[in-house]
Order: sequence, then C-alpha cells, then structure tokens
Amino acid sequence: MTSACVFEQTTKLPREDREPEAATGMQQSSAVEGQDFMVAAANPYASEAGFNVLAKGGNAIDAAIAVQLVLTLVEPQSSGIGGGAFILYFDNEKQQLTTFDGRETAPEKATQQMFLQADGTPVRWIDAVVGGRSVGVPGVLKALETAHKKYGKLAWNELFTDAINLAENGFVVSERMAKLVAMAFNPGIKKLPAASAYFFPNGQALKAGTLLKNPALAKVYKAISEQGTDVFYKGWIAKNMVKAVHSSAIAPGTLSLNDLANYRATQTPAVCGSYKAYEVCGMAPPSSGGVAVVQILKQLEQANLSQYPVNDINALHLFTQSSRLAFADRARYIADSEFVDVPVEQLINDEYLAKRGQLIQLDKDMGKAQPGDVTIKLAQADDNAIEMPSTSHISIVDADGNAISMTTSVEMAFGSAVFVDGFLLNNQLTDFSLVPMVDGNLVANRLEPFKKPRSSMSPTMVFNADGSLRLVVGSPGGSRIINYVAQTIVGVLDWQLDIQSAIDLPKVTNRNDATTLEQGTNLETLKPQLEAMGHKVYIRNLNSGIHGIEVFNDKLVGGADPRREGKVFTQ
Repeated sequence: MTSACVFEQTTKLPREDREPEAATGMQQSSAVEGQDFMVAAANPYASEAGFNVLAKGGNAIDAAIAVQLVLTLVEPQSSGIGGGAFILYFDNEKQQLTTFDGRETAPEKATQQMFLQADGTPVRWIDAVVGGRSVGVPGVLKALETAHKKYGKLAWNELFTDAINLAENGFVVSERMAKLVAMAFNPGIKKLPAASAYFFPNGQALKAGTLLKNPALAKVYKAISEQGTDVFYKGWIAKNMVKAVHSSAIAPGTLSLNDLANYRATQTPAVCGSYKAYEVCGMAPPSSGGVAVVQILKQLEQANLSQYPVNDINALHLFTQSSRLAFADRARYIADSEFVDVPVEQLINDEYLAKRGQLIQLDKDMGKAQPGDVTIKLAQADDNAIEMPSTSHISIVDADGNAISMTTSVEMAFGSAVFVDGFLLNNQLTDFSLVPMVDGNLVANRLEPFKKPRSSMSPTMVFNADGSLRLVVGSPGGSRIINYVAQTIVGVLDWQLDIQSAIDLPKVTNRNDATTLEQGTNLETLKPQLEAMGHKVYIRNLNSGIHGIEVFNDKLVGGADPRREGKVFTQ
C-alpha cells in the first residue's frame, strides 16, 4: 500500500498542574497531501487501521470504527469502547451533514449527592474521578454501530481485523503511553487490581518498546464483530462491566444491566453558524463545543483577524476576550437539552453575537465576563464540573468525499481506572457539576439519572459558501478543546495557513479566567504586554492534539499535532 506518515515523536515538556497528557516538543512539520482519501488520528497503529479499511473500499464511517477499536488498545489513556464520543458525518453525495451523539448517560440510580461530602461540599477531584462511582453508560460503540447501519459500506465484522490482530499478537508500547503510566497521574491504575496487573506487570510500569498483548480485548472484539453491540450492552460483557463497577475497591458505582440495555445513541442535527463566507458546524448540546466555537468566531467577525499578522498580540487579545464571553455562556446555559432548556438558537443568533462582540475592548482585558441575556425557563447557576484533557480526535475523508470528524474520550487519563475484559471504563460522571445548586439556583449541568454530562468536545467541519467541504478538525484537551479548535480555524481561514501550520501554532487559551500562553514557545515573550493590558497570564504546557484535513484545490491536505504521536495516512 501507498501511505504518507508524518511526525516522529520528540522530547517531551513537563506537564502543567492537573495535565496528564505530557506534550512533545514543538517541531515544525510539513502538511501531508493526498488525492484519494486520508486519515488523521492520534496513533500510527490507529491511522493505519483506518487507512486499510479505506484501501479496501470502505467509507469514512467504516474507517472511524477501525480507528476507534485500535485506539482502545494502543491509547487507553485517552479513549476507548468504555467511553463516549461525538461524531459529525458528511454525506458528500447528498451534501448532508448529520451528527451522532454517543455521549455517556448517568445511571438510573445516580443521585445529585453522589459527589458531595456530609457537609454538602464536593469531594476532592481525585476522589471523584477514580472508581466505579464515576462511570457513566458507555456510548461510543452504540453510536458507531448506529452510524454504520445507516451509512456504512463494508461488513461490520471486516472492521475488526486490525484491532483483533494487534490485541492477539501485540503492539509496541509508545513512549507517551509508557510515560503516562509511570507518572501515575491517575492513581487508580496502580491501586485497582485489574488495571494494575495490566499496566504494572510484576509491579513495574510498562516500558516503552515493550510488545504488549491483550487477549481479553481480542475476545471482546471477536464477540462484538460476530454479534454486534448487543453482546456489549446486553450480554456477558455487560454483566462483567456491571460487576466491575459494583465491586470496585474504590468508590463502587451504580451502573446496572438495565442502564446498559436501554442505552440509545441519537442522530441529531448539527449546530451551524456563519463566519465570514464560511459555515462552521459542530455538535449540539450536551456538547458545548458546537455553540462555543461558533460564538468565539462570530464575535470576532467585526474585528477582522485577517488584518493582523499570525498570532499577533492584538489578535490574541481579541481571541481571549471572545473566548471569555463564550465560556461565560457555556458555564450558565449549556447542558443536556433533554433535561434543561438550552437556548441554542439565541446563543448563536447573529444579532446577539454582534452585541456580545461589542463588549470586547481593543486594548484592555474585560475581566470575568458575565453570561449574555437570553430567555430561559428557570434561573440557572454556573457549574464546577471537573473536565480533564484526556481525549482523542479522528478526522477522515474517504474516496467519495464523505467525511468524519469524531472526538472520543474516557475523560481523565485512564478514565475511572476500572478495567474489565481488557478495556477501561470512563469517569464521565465528573463532567457534571459536582454541586447541583448555587445560591438557591439549580445548575443546568447538574447530575440527574439518565442525563448526559456537558462536554467541551468540539468535532467541527467548515463548509465553503457553495456548500462544499473545506475543513475537518477537532482536538482533545478538556475544556481548552474549544480554544484549540477555534484558533486552528482562525489560522486556516483568516491567516491562510495550511492545516499543519495552523495546528503547529503556539496556543493561547482563556476560559473566562486567566490567559494561558503555551510554554516553550515565542508566545512567552508576550506576557508583559498582555499583563499591561490587564490580563492575568500563566505560562503552561498547552497540550492540544489536533487532527485536521483540508479539502483544498481538488486535493486533501492533512495535519497531526506534534505535541502528541498522531500520524496522517493518505493515498
């Protein structure tokens, strides 16, 4: 087969506080060009699995399934079949965009007091995330199967070949995976026996370069390939998951067989808004990414960032201010719209965003922004959800021009650390606000049975004025995902960078708190100037993991984030 692979792993920088994904050193790389099809994913094994499916005549949906199955094995710290995902799918022939919501749901017996101490205050974040209590009903497999039944091309069982072979015969443990195991950022993988036996064989952390086999996961994959996801949600795998959650040595949980059997992935319309001559589309709630990315960009439209040089201090200042406004709305209004009145249309309304954009001052930080004035049924309070940056993103364009933008996660590095049948279960329940009420007002993103927690995952597609596909992009990074994706889009659309150069841009974030500049980059020199404008500035490791594909001049142009170990495979 013909393939183009980029980005060798380089020396890693220290992590910031509560940042488990140790970054690689910045190294400029060239964008990858292709003509027929392209896969950009977070690990070479996964990208190659997707490539192999496309080379056999599969489409983007088929390839995404193969990629996710392999990521579960080779990148367990970030995503897996024990987690959830948001999927954008573009049908090129019909010129239609749709989305599949595979977000986890809270178990039926979950309560708003689950993460509160006796005095009503939330437990420590590390106590919240580890163990069975934090496990939501996994959704990624059901979402992928739902998408495949409607749009898939190859037979379901053909998509498991690479993942089963790697699980049975072994894969080489990457430096990144080995380092994250050794760091023990998630103490659960050392404390919970099943996880410890896998990640610390003979009491020693897995070493980079080790050939690691996972026969238990191979057995799971064989069963799912032959029986579909019913065996996962209703059969012996479901029983084992429930047993593992209930018997967890740390914080047992409430996941039940009924919770699993009743899970449904939903197909929903995308959230779309205009930015200059383009249409920017993402996920609807419970993702906050679709709304927030559109808000950040639209609020900046009147500022015309294209007039500034790349990463000019004035452009970055404006970007942080627009982000403040978007995150203020996010904290107050975004949650699962099946449970809460979420005013999506108001939040992305052109007139509303133009007025919000007028609050931005050209030379002064606005300080903590307040949410905008929109119509809701009940007064709501801002939340305090824990949202960790361990996630993965997949971008795919197939030979027919169909595309996938899929962000997938187990939440914290190594999820809840509950390990069953060769895979980890998520800790997504900590993406709910740990407290249900503030000053007498209910938090929109409070924990309730069957509810989906709010997310920042922002799989995104950008379309030209004629409706043709322009860009497929997304990133891991916790709540900073929104900034990473929006900044990359600005790089491509405003500064006319190729996707790889836009991904490589030194990062800046503001989540309506401090402005953070990426450590080890030339943005560090801007700290005094931004402080003079009123910013509180931190210099930290901003470990994005952006994967993107441009459709440009009748060719595909792909990029993978050098801060991680992703690769682009193309033909």
